[in-house]
Order: sequence, then C-alpha cells, then structure tokens
Amino acid sequence: MASPCKSSISLFLSLSLLLVSCAMEEADILLTFKDSINDPFNLLSNWSNTTAECDWTGITCTASSISSINLISLNLSGEISPSICQLPKLAHLNLANNIFNQPIPLHLSQCASLESLNLSNNLIWGTIPEQISQFRSLKLMDLSRNHIQGTIPKGIESLKELQVLNLGSNLLSGDVPPVALGKLTQLILVDLSQNPLMVSEIPGDIGKLKKLQKLFLQSSGFHGEIPPHVFEGLKSLVILDLSHNNITGTLPEFVFSSLPNLVSFDVSQNKLSGPFPNGICEAAKGLVNLGLHTNLFNGSIPNDSIKQCMNLERFQVQDNLFSGNFPSWLWSLSQMKIIRAENNRFSGEIPDSISQAAQLEQVQIDNNSFTSKIPQGLGLIRSLYRFSASLNGLYGELPPNLCDSPVMSIINLSHNDLSGTVPELKNCKKIVSFSLAHNNFIGEIPKSLGALPVLTYLDLSHNNLTGQIPQELQNLKLALFNVSFNRLSGRVPASLISGLPASFLQGNPDLCGPGLSNSCSEGKTSPKGINLSKLESVLISVTFVVVILIIAVGFHMTRQSRKQRSEMDGWRSVLFYPLRVTENDLMMEMSDKNARGNGGIFGRVYTVNLPNGELIAVKKLMNFGTQSSKSMKAEIKTLAKIRHKNITKILGFCHSNDAIFLIYEYLARGSLGDLIGKSDFQLPWSVRLRIAIGVAQGLAYLHKDYLPHLLHRNLKSTNILLDADHEPKITDFALDRIVGEAAFNSSLASDAASSCYLAPEYGYTKRASEQTDTYSFGVILLELITGRQAEKAEFGEGSLDVLKWVRRKINITNGALQVLDSKISSASQREMLGALEIALRCTTVVPEKRPSMFQVVRILHSLDSRSKLTTIY
Repeated sequence: MASPCKSSISLFLSLSLLLVSCAMEEADILLTFKDSINDPFNLLSNWSNTTAECDWTGITCTASSISSINLISLNLSGEISPSICQLPKLAHLNLANNIFNQPIPLHLSQCASLESLNLSNNLIWGTIPEQISQFRSLKLMDLSRNHIQGTIPKGIESLKELQVLNLGSNLLSGDVPPVALGKLTQLILVDLSQNPLMVSEIPGDIGKLKKLQKLFLQSSGFHGEIPPHVFEGLKSLVILDLSHNNITGTLPEFVFSSLPNLVSFDVSQNKLSGPFPNGICEAAKGLVNLGLHTNLFNGSIPNDSIKQCMNLERFQVQDNLFSGNFPSWLWSLSQMKIIRAENNRFSGEIPDSISQAAQLEQVQIDNNSFTSKIPQGLGLIRSLYRFSASLNGLYGELPPNLCDSPVMSIINLSHNDLSGTVPELKNCKKIVSFSLAHNNFIGEIPKSLGALPVLTYLDLSHNNLTGQIPQELQNLKLALFNVSFNRLSGRVPASLISGLPASFLQGNPDLCGPGLSNSCSEGKTSPKGINLSKLESVLISVTFVVVILIIAVGFHMTRQSRKQRSEMDGWRSVLFYPLRVTENDLMMEMSDKNARGNGGIFGRVYTVNLPNGELIAVKKLMNFGTQSSKSMKAEIKTLAKIRHKNITKILGFCHSNDAIFLIYEYLARGSLGDLIGKSDFQLPWSVRLRIAIGVAQGLAYLHKDYLPHLLHRNLKSTNILLDADHEPKITDFALDRIVGEAAFNSSLASDAASSCYLAPEYGYTKRASEQTDTYSFGVILLELITGRQAEKAEFGEGSLDVLKWVRRKINITNGALQVLDSKISSASQREMLGALEIALRCTTVVPEKRPSMFQVVRILHSLDSRSKLTTIY
C-alpha cells in the first residue's frame, strides 16, 4: 500500500501534468486562431511556443486560464476563427479598430463564457440575423462603426444579461422592434445613433429599462412624437441624446421630474414644439449637461426654484423657436459652464448676479430679443472665454471690466443698441475676435487695441466712431479689419490697406491712403504751402506718362485693338482690393494661351499677369440672363465679404451689359480636378485627407456660419483650387446669386446630363439644397480615395463615373479595399476606409440620409485621431 506521502506526490504530479496539458492546449488554440488572421505589421510575433501564452500580446489570464483577448487597433484582417471558442474561460474578446471584413461571426455564440464582444470600427457587413439570440451570456456587445445593414431582429430580446448594446454608426434601417428592447432589463447603455437609414418611432418600452444610464439615438431617422410616459421608468438615466432626428410634438410634461439623475439631455435638430414642461428645476438635481439645441420649440422655461438646479453645468437650447423670458435662475448657477440659447425668441435681461456663475466659460445668446445692459458682474467671471450676444436689443455703455477674464477670446456684441466709447481691453491678452459692429459707439478707436497680441478679427463697422485709425493697429496680424461706415478721417496705416478689402474701409469719406479714392496728396494734407519742386516733379512725371501713353496708343492702332476698345465701352470696375488693373489689362491678357482648363458652364478661367507682375485669376461669366446690374453687383459685393481659409477670395469684378469678369486670388497649383487627372497623380493620403477636410470646412461655413447662408450648387473637383501647400479653396460658389436663378438653372441643366456631381434628385426637383452640395462633396471625396477622376472612361467600361465604379466594385467583390488608390501605402487603409464610408453616406440616394457638412468635418477630423474605445458598464 502506498504511503500517504507518495500518494500526495503522485496527486501533485498528476495535477501539474493536467495544468501543463491544458496550457499547451490553449496555446495551440490561439495559434490556430492566429493562422486565420492577417497581421501585416507582425504585431503578434510573440505568439509562439517559445513563450508562455499568458505573456503574449493582448492576452490576459486568470488562474492560469485565458480570460481575455484584446487585439484592438493592430490593423488585423482575415477571418475571426471559431477556434477561440475552445477556450473554456474566455470572457472578453476585443477586436475593435481593425479591418476584419466578414459578416457578424455567429460562431462566437459557442463561446460559453463570453461576456463582452467588441468588433467596433471594422468592416463587418451584412444583416443581424435572428440567431443573434444565441449570444445568451453576453453583457456587452459593441458592433458600432461597421457596415451592418437591415433591421434589428426581434431575437435580440433573448439577450437577457446584456448591459451594453452599441450598434451605432452603421447602415441599419427600418423600425426598432417596439417590444424587444424593453425586455432587456439589465441594459445600462443603448447606442443606436448614426444610422441614417433607420426610420422608426421611439419605442415606448424603453421606459421599462430601470437600470438604463445612457441612451444614444441621435442621427438615426427617429420620427413622430416622444411617447408621453417613456421617461417615467428611467430613474437611472444619466445621458439622453435624441438629437438630429425628425421628432415632433412636445416634450412630455414630466420629462424632467421623471429623470432625477439626468446629466445630459439633448434633443437638438428635431421638430419639437410647444412650451417647456413645468418643474424643470425641481427635477434637475444631478443635472449636469442640458442640451436642447436646434429644434423648433415655441415656449418658455419656467422660473422655478434655483436651489434645485445647483449642479447644472451646461444649458444648450440654441437654434429653436423658444419665446418668452429666458430663465433668469440660469445666470447665477455656481456650477454653470455653458449657456447656449442663440437663434431663438427669448427676451429678458442678463442680471448682475451672473457673477455668481464663477465657472462660466461660454455664453452664446445671439439672435434673440434680450433687452438689458451688459452687467458689471460679467467681468468678474475669471473663466469666461466667449461671450456672444449679437442681434439683440442690448443697450447702454459697456462696463470697463468687460474683458477682465484672463482667458477671454471671443466677444461679439454686434447688431445691438449699445452706446458710449469702445473699451480699452488692456487686460484682454487672449482676445482673438472682437466685434461691436452695428451699434452706436462714439469716440476714437483705442490705441491699446494694438497691444493685444493675438487679436485677429476686429469689426467696428457701422458705428459713429471718429478720429484717425491708430498706427498701433499695424502691430496686429489681422485676418479681418472692418471699420466701414463710421466717421473716421486721416491717413490709413499702409499695412491695414495692403491685403485688406477696400470695402471694409468704405463709408468713411475722410479716410485717405494708397488705393483709396482719397490718396492723401500733399496738397490736401499741407494746404498752407506748396512745394514747387515736388509740383514740378509731378508735372514731369505726368508729362512722361502722357507721352508713353501716346506711343502705346499709336503702336496698338490696329483693327484688333480698335475692336477690343469698342468691346470695353460701357465697362465698369469694382475692386475690393487695391489692384492696379484696368479693363483693358484684363482683355489683353485673356487669350487662349492663358486659359486654364476647359471652362465651366458659364465661362473659362484665365491667369492674368498684371503690369506689376502680380498674378490673378479671372473668370469670364456669360449668359447671366436678365439679372439687373444693380442686383448683380450687390450679390458680388456680398460674396466678396466672405472670409474663410478654404474659400477663394473675390478681389473684384468688371462688368458690362454682356459679361462679367470675376477677379479671384491666384492659386499656384490649379484645380484639384486637373491634378487628379494627371497620370503622375501621387499625393499621399495625409495630404488628400487634409484637402477633404478643408473642402468640407469651407462648405460647412457657407451652409451655416456665413450669413446669409449660401449653397454652392456647382461643386466639383475643378472648382477646388489648391495653393502652394495644397490647402484647398472653394471657388465658383453661389454663382446663382450673381447670374440669376433662371440663368443658372438653364446653364446647369445643359450640363446635368453628363455630370455625376449632381445629386439624383436634382433631375426632377430642380432645387438645390445642402444635401445636394453634400452629394457633390461625396463624389469629390471618392476621387481622393480612389485616385480616379469623377468621369473617367476606361477601356471596356464605357463612361463609368467614379460613384458607379465604386459601387460596382464593392458589390461584385464585397471588398472595399478594391477601390482604394493602390499608390497609397497600406498603412493608411483604415483611414481611407473610414473616408470611403463617409463618401458613400454623402452620396446615398435619399437626401435626408446624407450627413450635414458639419458632421462630415467632425468625422473626417476623427479619422486620423480615433480614440480607443473603453468598455462601459
């Protein structure tokens, strides 16, 4: 009989051998899994039998068994093998931010211990099958940022343990099953956002999710009214985002009292209406982020007990139709950081108690009906960096401490009834933008403004300012300087004229300087005496110029020159910059040898070399129909005021009864379309992405930021110009405003049949919209991604435009990688695929499903700086 000691030793050896056997088995399972994966950067090189598997990249063990595989952001592709389900203790699988290209791997449902599955930001495609119900042990399922289509199956209701459901940023469509979500009573987070093809009402059964903390339904086509009692059971809800949908009706009466733990409430960009429900403050304990912006509300917020809202940090109700008195209790909340209420119909006052909002950072209440003075208390807030209250009825003098905040960067008080003098702003060392336009300010422009180191935008136009423009302002690097329509006088500092549009000095007849109508001649500035030597020099110079002109006229007395002169009869010039150019200079230089490209639907573009060696671009517009000269000039002057780094500057124009010469800044690299059309087109992806972002930013600016809002209506790669650093600038924008709607539509219609840039709905509606511009941008983005011209005829394919070509390739091969420009490194594939997804969303057939250009800008910016996802419980 074996001794107890020998028996113990035998048992120990047996257990050790069993553990070694299991360990070897798990290692082999992982190596089988690795064999199905493409690892281009060899980041899994330490997955080998030479080391313990618990030390391998991305592997976590618990009690010597593999419990977690985390291979996030390793640029992996291939197949997700079912072999890993042989790991008995595997609880967490995270393959996010890779390029796996396959349907949802249902075989992972065989992983008996799997609790979290994260496949976000891959190329997962296809529909969600009913068999999704087999993932019964899952607590977290993140399939966001893929290409998943179809409807959410009813079978999802079987995932009883699910706490996190993230299907955001896909191509889901149809209705959300009305009952299914309500059965997932353990849910803490639900994200169905960014599914533009979804058309669904908000499921009323969501109100049964008593543990739900975060609900994201934004930008997913939700419509109809909010169910009246949907929020009553959501006592744990912290974040609610219903923004960017088509939700109508009013807010439920007890929305805030039903949500005692609410932190973020966002119903922006919907079609909600009616007054705010009563009791907002009584239910706002714990409320930190209240965002109700961009709707069609028509009501007011009650003035309830301030003590109930002490934790409120963000209040955002911008872009609605709110009316009535603005809730005064908001101004003095000690935790408040952001108040946004612009573009509503609010009235009321800004109280001096605003000083109690010691953490306030941003106030935007533009375009309302506020009537009050700017309180002294505003200047006591040390954290305030933006105060914008334009287009209101604010009155009185500005407090001297207006800019005492050490971080103040933006002040916009334009279009009010403010009076008094312009404050010194000596303490405002970080001010970037300062606008007091369209008020009643008097006195002189403070010299101290020239000592503000980062002041870039200064608009004091349409006031009653007097005196001279301070020389000290030359110290500033101004992108915008507007003092037009005041009563200023004297010589304008030279650097404030050079490179700045003369129209921003207009309306001050007593100003003088080079390029202005009053040139500050010595005779005007020194009337007490005349310097004869200078007068003689002037006479000699004039005589010399006259002689040269006579010789030039004689030299050009040919039939062609006479014809050109007759053509110039009746021409007039309007210049926004001090250009030294005449109508004749333009006519002489606008020859075929100086033409660039084949011209647009209105006329060709010419590169003109001015007598002083400066280059400009001139577009000759024809066919502008019955547009009156007065209205045409007014529109061009309006467009010339546009200031954005991605919008081409209009320097001026010449016009007659038959044609218009639009004068633009010259850009060295020509158009993006011409560049893509070259056989040696090889821009790296980083430059292409920067071009795409720049174009998107310029288009977003025209759509929303510039007033009046503008549509481009003829966006294409040949209307994108590039400077020496490949910074893009949009040109030919809003031509319909210049040539007239009828003439524009007529000309565009003649080009529509052959243009793949025009959205399909334009063929039957004949109406432009932001969505049609977005469609055109999507085509340009496809050009950048594929390296292929928008309309390129290839052998055997006929005239197949880039959008049809991309769709055909993807549909035939089921591989988005097939359409990426092969000249770009594979290291950029993930960003390019992300851009491809956006391009396809921009060019979807349904206009309402296209993203706004602001959304496009945000997403493109995120492509090269995506943050890693964290597990949320």
